[in-house]
Amino acid sequence: MTADPMHLDAAVLADYWLGALDAVEEARVEEHVFACGDCAALLDEVRAMAEGVRQVARSGVLMTTVSQEFLEYAKAEGLQIRQYAPPVGGSVQCTVSAEDDFLIGRLEVDLREAKRVDLSLCGLDGSEQFRLTDIPFSHDDDAVLWQMSIRFAKAAPTSSMVAKLVNVDESGTQSVMGEYTFHHTRTLPGPGAW
Repeated sequence: MTADPMHLDAAVLADYWLGALDAVEEARVEEHVFACGDCAALLDEVRAMAEGVRQVARSGVLMTTVSQEFLEYAKAEGLQIRQYAPPVGGSVQCTVSAEDDFLIGRLEVDLREAKRVDLSLCGLDGSEQFRLTDIPFSHDDDAVLWQMSIRFAKAAPTSSMVAKLVNVDESGTQSVMGEYTFHHTRTLPGPGAW
């Protein structure tokens, strides 16, 4: 449970806060936290950090991948989600509005045989500009849900980007599983991001 028997580890406190402990361990941690001021203070720090992470995630400013459950939660919270789903090998015209909170690219792909999946973002000339490596996925998923930073998208000029889902096997060999082109049209006034 801890490296120091007198105090709980921050990871254990995070699991406690997230409800990830079994009932016996949860009761043991709870009893300790009520009796130990240092661990109670550390739990408060863990709570504050978790809330900060939650706020960043809800802000839509991260470029990351998300789950369908995350999108359903955001929608239930009243957040505006703009989603585009170009076909594999195809393209889509896209934009954002001032009211949008999240910009999602739904990248349909067969993940059953995937080992490690990277999301490579490229220019139309094929030059890689950014890569999300080893993104989380399930072999049962039928798509990767890519969240583009809404702050960046709102300031981006009219431009095009190619998203590639890349399988990386144990030897490091890479193979493209799907390629999707996004043609963004800027519709918001103000200076562009580039």
